[in-house]
Amino acid sequence: MEQQITRRTQVLTNHLLLHGEPTSLSAAPPLSSNSCLNYSPPDLNEPFSFNPTDMRVYLDSHNIPDRDWLFGLITQSRLFNPKQRGQKVFFSPDYNQSMEQQREMTMKRILYLLEKGVFQGWLTERNPDAELRKFALLEVVGIFDHSLAIKLGVHFFLWGGAIQFFGTKRHHDKWLRDTENYVVKGCFAMTELGHGSNVRGIETVTTYDSNTGEFVINTPCESAQKYWIGGAANHATHTIVFSQLNINGENQGVHALIAQIRDADGNVCPNIRIADCGHKIGLNGVDNGKIWFDNVRIPRENLLNSVADVSPDGQYLSAIKDPDQRFAAFLAPLTSGRITISASAIYTSKIGLAIAIRYSLTRRAFSVTPNGPEVLLLDYPSHQRRLLPLLAKTYAMSFGGNYLKQIYVKRTPESNKIIHVLSSAFKATFTWHNMRNLQECREACGGQGLKTENLVGHLKGEFDVQSTFEGDNNVLMQQVSKALLAVYIAAKKSNKPFKGFGLEHMNNPCPVIPSRLTSSTLRCSKFQTDAFFLRERDLLNRFAAEVSQFQAQGESKEYAFILSYQLAEDLGRAYSERELLQTFIQTEATVPAGSLKDVLALLRSMYALICLEEDAAFLRYGYLSMDNAAAVRKEVTKLCSELRPHALALVTSFGIPDAFLSPIAFNWIDANAWASV
Repeated sequence: MEQQITRRTQVLTNHLLLHGEPTSLSAAPPLSSNSCLNYSPPDLNEPFSFNPTDMRVYLDSHNIPDRDWLFGLITQSRLFNPKQRGQKVFFSPDYNQSMEQQREMTMKRILYLLEKGVFQGWLTERNPDAELRKFALLEVVGIFDHSLAIKLGVHFFLWGGAIQFFGTKRHHDKWLRDTENYVVKGCFAMTELGHGSNVRGIETVTTYDSNTGEFVINTPCESAQKYWIGGAANHATHTIVFSQLNINGENQGVHALIAQIRDADGNVCPNIRIADCGHKIGLNGVDNGKIWFDNVRIPRENLLNSVADVSPDGQYLSAIKDPDQRFAAFLAPLTSGRITISASAIYTSKIGLAIAIRYSLTRRAFSVTPNGPEVLLLDYPSHQRRLLPLLAKTYAMSFGGNYLKQIYVKRTPESNKIIHVLSSAFKATFTWHNMRNLQECREACGGQGLKTENLVGHLKGEFDVQSTFEGDNNVLMQQVSKALLAVYIAAKKSNKPFKGFGLEHMNNPCPVIPSRLTSSTLRCSKFQTDAFFLRERDLLNRFAAEVSQFQAQGESKEYAFILSYQLAEDLGRAYSERELLQTFIQTEATVPAGSLKDVLALLRSMYALICLEEDAAFLRYGYLSMDNAAAVRKEVTKLCSELRPHALALVTSFGIPDAFLSPIAFNWIDANAWASV
């Protein structure tokens, strides 16, 4: 025992000595302490080669003054929980509050923003500029608090969006202004206990009583209860009810109706039961509830009738005869929801990266020479490898998200399908990226990443839901592949060129990857797009062939598709990443020559090559040889070292005010000093 104690003491002594050479206990000099660490602002040591304000224009893309105005409004009110840490004040929700307290604070913040005019025109103005402003302001709200953004998203984009899309003038006149002014508080009752992604299978039933001119809504079984309905547990007065519409004994499929669930005093209406979904791993500022309808009667006029109507005498009327097309029309509001979720995921990734990279530019660990200074975390190649590829992906997704918003606000009936497919692909890709990014940022911050006030760890729970709500990511990616397969089959049957979904590259000769990839080739945008084209082209061919093979063996088309799920997932990823690379190149092309464009070229190459490295399809199907795969990996490491000097400028370009980051992004010693306790 005594020998063991002596040995451990020897090890500890050698570890603590300023010089690194082992010595005997008897010869050891007295222990002496190192000088205390000092915080050195990275801004003093990290010169910028480009102006972050200029880069922010490409990242935020639109409504930058409106964004900064809202940041300012938030920081002017104590409702947004200002907390001083060291010499800085930070704004973030108090996650130590109870679920009930968080919900009430969310509603108080909404009323403050309403009073300040933030929501003006969100539903009553319908033009591209108004829609972009709404997107921008919601993105700022989400930077402060996901619960607040979701509560607003349900009210404006889902409830309000359903009235806009599914309703006609009578609904717009009656409901939109009152919704914008919060006279009415809306929610969106689509999901049920037994049906989430499979909306077509929902079990709530609505019939029509021609004697009274009323619809009658019922929850026929427990699995039909409306579930996870944001706003239902406490605050909503009305809801959009998605229900099977049964007219004269014939089921006409899923339709949307308006039902009141509370009176103006907050009392639950007759024949309606509401229960709380309870505490969640995040988003506890949103009052998710369950709803049961027991012969709830509503006026005939409450059917949202832009797609179909019921006459006073009970005749079903619709200009769209195909039930599948009618059903597709009822999913339109989910497109805007997926766009806002995609944007939210990217801004959250930016928060995590801004905090983790700033921390890594001031936190040191270990010396590489005896008695030498400790090394900054971001000067370790391994730390660069952890964060900088994620930074490049976040830039790519920022540009992709901007493109998606632009085509959405300028949408036409002809573009709705591509918007649906692209928003599905991006929603899945961006939210998966966000969760991976937050986990890496949390780990990169060490123990400090565990503190709630430092955000990166806590945000994982807050944003985990994005992977499954408004479309399970895996299901969305299968929808993407199914849409691509339909284009493929149509082109082959008609013997016409491919058109749509960016598949026009399929009309060109198959790209050829050089047998030996040099650094200059790897960084060439032509090579990068060729590699992405080759992957997508081959996977689509393989997917179509496999589905066809299963059908030839007697399987139905739907089951053949299900059996080919692995290729479907690979193809969805290939489509999404190719779209992102192309929007990156398009953005880069608009930038004038200079240092900013040069840095974007580095980021674009990093994005392209990390996609090549991470997707096993490039090796599995032989698009890259083993030697070329090794060359890609080596080039990613080189790009990390070249991006390292720009890291601070790149996260500063996000334009997120210091007050919306966290203490470890700045003077973390001062923030944790005794004086700050």
